[in-house]
Amino acid sequence: MEKPDEKYPYNRHIVSSEHLASEEGWQLSEFEYGLIISFNAFQRWMTRCMAAIGEGEFSPLDVQVLHNVNHRAKAKRLVDICFVLNIEDQHTVNYSLKKLLKSGLVQGEKRGKERFYSTSEEGQRLCTEYRRIRERCLVSASKSFENGGLNLSDVATMLRGLSGLYDQAARTASAL
Repeated sequence: MEKPDEKYPYNRHIVSSEHLASEEGWQLSEFEYGLIISFNAFQRWMTRCMAAIGEGEFSPLDVQVLHNVNHRAKAKRLVDICFVLNIEDQHTVNYSLKKLLKSGLVQGEKRGKERFYSTSEEGQRLCTEYRRIRERCLVSASKSFENGGLNLSDVATMLRGLSGLYDQAARTASAL
């Protein structure tokens, strides 16, 4: 009789789809599972943080767009927001911008043929409140990783590098 680890040698690793975990690719499957659950937790965090501020009607993408528009207090075009956030479907960001405009958190200004977006005073206040809640609930807890020897800045650099790997793989897959 086979031992469980002989039939499925990768089941000792935490992966979301063991059928994708080959001898050479189990580490990637393990990473992808971590990415999946982190992504979902991050989305839940964004919406719950906004709800703690009293703004529970925004999606995670809305929150990302608001913070990007607020970044460095510099007006941005739709294409710039999509580029920085690495979002291919501009219509999803455009929809978020419309929601944020309607709520009064973002304002738009036409310059020639283009529209530039910036945060309103209320949008800036909301971003400041978000930061306050983030500091209270998240930043102090994240210090334990650094105390354990994990440098979050290095992890962020690795994630940005891996995003390039996945982008290239997506381009290759679409050409098959």
